[in-house]
Amino acid sequence: MTEPAYVRRDGCGIEALNVWCGLAAITVQELFRGRGLDTDRIDNLMMTRRSLALPFEDPVTNAVNAARPIVDALPPEQRDRIEILVTSTESGVDYSKSVASYVHEYLGLSRHCRMIEVKQACFGATAAVQLATGYLASGLSPGAKALVIATDVAVVDERAAYSEPAAGHGAAAVLLSDDPRVMPLDLGAFGNYSYETLDSARPAPDFDIADVDRSLFAYLDCLTHSFADYADRVEGVDIATTFDHLVMHTPFAGLVKAAHRKLMRDRGKPAGELQEDFARRVVPSLRYPSLVGNLCSGSVYLALASLLDSGTVTAPSRVGVFSYGSGCSSEFFSGVVDAESAATVSAMNIGTHVENRADVSFDEYTGLLEENLKCLVPVQDRMIDAARWEAIGQRAVDRKEILAFTGVKNYHRQYTWR
Repeated sequence: MTEPAYVRRDGCGIEALNVWCGLAAITVQELFRGRGLDTDRIDNLMMTRRSLALPFEDPVTNAVNAARPIVDALPPEQRDRIEILVTSTESGVDYSKSVASYVHEYLGLSRHCRMIEVKQACFGATAAVQLATGYLASGLSPGAKALVIATDVAVVDERAAYSEPAAGHGAAAVLLSDDPRVMPLDLGAFGNYSYETLDSARPAPDFDIADVDRSLFAYLDCLTHSFADYADRVEGVDIATTFDHLVMHTPFAGLVKAAHRKLMRDRGKPAGELQEDFARRVVPSLRYPSLVGNLCSGSVYLALASLLDSGTVTAPSRVGVFSYGSGCSSEFFSGVVDAESAATVSAMNIGTHVENRADVSFDEYTGLLEENLKCLVPVQDRMIDAARWEAIGQRAVDRKEILAFTGVKNYHRQYTWR
């Protein structure tokens, strides 16, 4: 195909986008101090805060709390057109029963809705977005919508060393339809690159493993080759001129800076122009990730929300998007945004929510970790003493009603609004 034109309001793509990143956060400086990490390495992360869970938050509550404002804004007849619900998560709560089944219940979605859970590390949500978009674009069910929610919790502690300050907590909800007010996708313009590697994994429900160097090289390798595959499919594309903005999976902002530099050098761009190009086309997407941490497969959509809330998108602009998941699988794709895109995302007040989280001390953080590491461990019965932790939640400014995890009864997870 030839390079797509700046066409808006047709085709299929993202109708709405929202992010939930919990009620609590810790500053990266405080976490480095508490762990005794080398503070000279903070600049490499390019992060200042990270989200963390309270024990009454889990992958189900994160997903529902992210998607609820989107679903509630739909009139009943459009809500019932959500025909596909996909949860993407590395934080499954059961080997058989999906997170989606709980989310479907608490969002009050139609019983005439497919629901499924997918997993491919930090790439799962993009795979679901692309597959669902293909369904919507096929015309098999005109007017249908699909809701993809990337949701995860962090199960890292001091064993993760310098990965611990970069871990995030929360969910990104992406509503897809033939009314793509946020970003119509360039259908047919994509590039993939995937192969097997063990760069990071979650072999048990209470800890992660990571080979940091292997993961960094896999990320950069996939960016190079997925963009090359994109360029093979789209005639005349140029990394420096085709895209007004670049949005990437952001486990930490410092990696995105390195990735941008490598991609531009691979494509023969002058070294002297890289810093200005990075500041202009990439930095607007990094503010929220630098305040939230790695949202796993929601990370790239947190970065997209950051771009759209940055004030830099005022006219039709093409966005190049790179999604990567360990293991590994990746995709480079694109879409178009404009002032209406920015206004639609701005209405979700993501920036206010990010700022309003309650900051916790290192001692409070270590107390939370003991409970949070139990979050995904399968047990027959468990009670969550939400009142014990609510004092921290109440320190969040303008605390609103959320879905809360209250425990497990005979393997059935329990929730309430509070």
